[in-house]
Amino acid sequence: MLAVAGWPAVGQDAQIAPKKTRAPEIDPNAGKYNTEKKYVPPGAVKSVEIGNFYLKRRKYKGALSRFQEAVQEDSSYAPAYLGLGRVYEQIGLKQKALDNYKKYLDALPSEKDALEAKGVQSAIARLEREVKARDSKPNTPDARTPGTPPPN
Repeated sequence: MLAVAGWPAVGQDAQIAPKKTRAPEIDPNAGKYNTEKKYVPPGAVKSVEIGNFYLKRRKYKGALSRFQEAVQEDSSYAPAYLGLGRVYEQIGLKQKALDNYKKYLDALPSEKDALEAKGVQSAIARLEREVKARDSKPNTPDARTPGTPPPN
C-alpha cells in the first residue's frame, strides 16, 4: 500500500502537534470601565422628526415624549412646540395645546414666519374659545383634575 506524502496511511495515527495558544491579556483597569450604555438623545431636529412619525400614526404617547425631548434639547426650536400643541390638542388637553401653540409662535425666528403660521393662529383662536366655554361650564372633563372620575 502506498501512502501519499504528507498524509498518513490508513490505520496509522497522525501525529499532530498541538497549537500553542497565548493566554489572553487582561486589562488591569477593566473593572473601572463603565460598560453601561446611556441613552443619548438624537437632537431636537431628529426628535421632532420621530415625534411627527408617531403623531401621524396616532401614537400620542410616543409623539409626546419625542417632542418633550426636543424641547429639552433645544428650548428655542419652534417645531417642537408645534408638535406638543398638536399632541395635546389630539388627546384633549386644550389649555396645554394653546400654551404650546403660543410658544411656537414666540419661538419662530421672525415676525413674518409668525404671521405666515395661519393654521396655528386659527387653532389658537378656536382653542381659546373652547377653553373659555369649558371654563364657564363646571365639571367638564378637561376642567377636572387629571385622574378624577367623571361625575355620575
